[in-house]
Amino acid sequence: MFCWEEVFSKKFCMIQQHSNGGGAGVAGPWLVRIPEVFATVGPEIVRRLSPTGATLLGTEFYLLKSSTAEAVTGPDTVLHVSWRLPVAHSWPCRPRTMEGFVEKAAQTLLRKFSGQPIQAILVGLLHGGTPNSYYKKLASNLRGRVLQLFPPLPVAEAESQHAGRPTLYCLLGPEGLYAGVASPVATNGFYPGGSKHLPHEAVDAISRAGAKVAEALHYLRLHRAALPKGAHWLELGASPGGMTAELLSKQFRVTAVDRAALDRRLDGMKGLTFVRGDALAFRAPAGVVYDGLLCDLNGGARESMMAVLSHRGALKSGAVVIFTLKLPGTESVAAAVALRDEIVAMAGMGGLNLIAQTHLRANRREFTLFFEDAGGSRPRAGTGADAGRGASLRPRSGRAY
Repeated sequence: MFCWEEVFSKKFCMIQQHSNGGGAGVAGPWLVRIPEVFATVGPEIVRRLSPTGATLLGTEFYLLKSSTAEAVTGPDTVLHVSWRLPVAHSWPCRPRTMEGFVEKAAQTLLRKFSGQPIQAILVGLLHGGTPNSYYKKLASNLRGRVLQLFPPLPVAEAESQHAGRPTLYCLLGPEGLYAGVASPVATNGFYPGGSKHLPHEAVDAISRAGAKVAEALHYLRLHRAALPKGAHWLELGASPGGMTAELLSKQFRVTAVDRAALDRRLDGMKGLTFVRGDALAFRAPAGVVYDGLLCDLNGGARESMMAVLSHRGALKSGAVVIFTLKLPGTESVAAAVALRDEIVAMAGMGGLNLIAQTHLRANRREFTLFFEDAGGSRPRAGTGADAGRGASLRPRSGRAY
């Protein structure tokens, strides 16, 4: 019988335990991020995480009075918690009205954390989307002063971090300063507060979906090495081509499949093979194998996973699969978790192992699941191509996502 906790939750509890420096089950304050799109279920998630209550900081961050690594990475909450940090220093204050805030904060951080083997110090914002530049400048000044006080550190920038080594993360805003030590993979992001924000408002962007796959590839580096330039992706449901364009810009090869046409700006692009047709009916040419598969199909999650599994025979062993889990009409936490469990079970039976899951900043009411091809035997009867025969798929049909 499939047990999601055994294949995923234990892994993250072990990572969090290592990064937190404490034993499993040790309770303490945590800072977690619940995306604003899930604000309606935020109170329910917080109750599951911290029965003793929490304080909302801004619109997405919650300071949990007392929780554990098992709670914040548990199977019933990990979907909706996009970032988490065990808090070792909490300073509720009003930085803007406090004289000498930067120096006081920097000296305090030095006293509390200078003896820990951290790889980097990063300072982010509790209100990341605020147009007010004051706290952005304050965060930069604080980090600069802290780096002056601390001994030289191995890593200078977020992008250069080792995913499994501890970092001092600090979050700053009108509500004060909150800090703790954890690895990027344990917090669920290289940056304070999560993954890197990748804007998609460019005038020449084909669709906002390009930002989604760019963020997904950036996030994936927490869990495995990036695919090399020239790697071959199979993209199911590619129209109008926002994700296709992003993959091509990174010098990947792409076989894009959709019933609808791609944006004309992609015509003749180097590395692109476009197949106009049904994602389930498509078959890879003889001898062609793919390093990665991208599925952002509209329609039911079950049918979309059937389409993915129907192409598993064309994936290299160890190939990565990026799968958008859409939640049409799904409001409750329990319903989202049940759908996730079902899709992960289908994938596992078909030879795909779950390696990560998250809510990307570019996601709406949906999640992104990451799988690896396990190699070995092909999908069991009824879970791959055979199960998908006649299924009604609805690939993106020309509209910008």
